[in-house]
Amino acid sequence: MSAALLAAVETSKYQLFKLRVLDVIPVSKDAAHVYVGMGCLLLALLIFRAPLRSYWALLPGLAAALAMEVFDLRDDLVSVGHFRWGASLKDVVNTNLMPLVLVTVARLGLIRK
Repeated sequence: MSAALLAAVETSKYQLFKLRVLDVIPVSKDAAHVYVGMGCLLLALLIFRAPLRSYWALLPGLAAALAMEVFDLRDDLVSVGHFRWGASLKDVVNTNLMPLVLVTVARLGLIRK
């Protein structure tokens, strides 16, 4: 078990799950958010057959980011005694910025099928 997992004995099951994933996949927490956002965009494009230029394709990533942050905010309140709004906003931006840029570039016609 990694040192991060040992230090997280008092954390929620959600936080332990995130630490286990990051223990297996050696990327930073910020990079993980970027990958989740891009994965949600790709799933929206494949499953819902949304075109890349559709802002609707961004909704699954936004929903995933907000859901993850609800759990993070809850855990922040328990562990540090207050919400860490700045960290949550950064995570939502990290999750959704690259998909937003790709969709916007496609809408501008700079990416074609």
